[in-house]
Amino acid sequence: MSDPRSYEALIDRLGAELVPVRRLRPPSLRTLGWLLVVAAIAVVLLMHYGTGGMLKRFAGTPDLAWAGMGAVITAISAAWAAFALSVPGRRAAWAWLPLPGALLWIGASGLGCLRQTVSHVLAPGTQISTMHQSADCLVFIVGFSVPLSALMVFLLRRAYPLRPVLTAVLVGLASAAASASLLEICHSYDAAATDLLTHAAAVVLVVAVNAAMGGRLLSKA
Repeated sequence: MSDPRSYEALIDRLGAELVPVRRLRPPSLRTLGWLLVVAAIAVVLLMHYGTGGMLKRFAGTPDLAWAGMGAVITAISAAWAAFALSVPGRRAAWAWLPLPGALLWIGASGLGCLRQTVSHVLAPGTQISTMHQSADCLVFIVGFSVPLSALMVFLLRRAYPLRPVLTAVLVGLASAAASASLLEICHSYDAAATDLLTHAAAVVLVVAVNAAMGGRLLSKA
């Protein structure tokens, strides 16, 4: 029979090599940390562009304000859902949390486009964007989404999400919605088909890239 002391020595040796694991912070706190970075970017943009133009657009055409609010709600809820799904035992149904905000965002944007098409009432201080000008919006949303997505993936890697692709989709949605919200600070174009299609293309692109790359990174966490 094997010597019991050898088992005890093995257990002692394995125990000595154990490294304490830091407990993950709650999803709400991790979401808040990510949102503080978004808020810091917003402060920098507001310092440069001011609030006058944005508030004037929102007061003259409330549909733009509602669309902006929907984007903000989508960003917050999608970020929280991504961090929540990284906790073992959380149901996949939490992925539907951003749906109300996304519906408000899309619906208000569509109403703004309908307003401009039917009544030809432009938001104060805006114009209808050309395809070239709309491309600048795409670059803005994608450009800001890259670091915001990278930061969230970095924060999520310690959690080892059990649904990496679904979590990465939420990361993309949160980053794209946050970037679209930031765009409202300096967006001098009214809702129109070209502008809305460009925004939609940017969001889809960010979500798709996150699903492909972010999902792979999170699965190797």
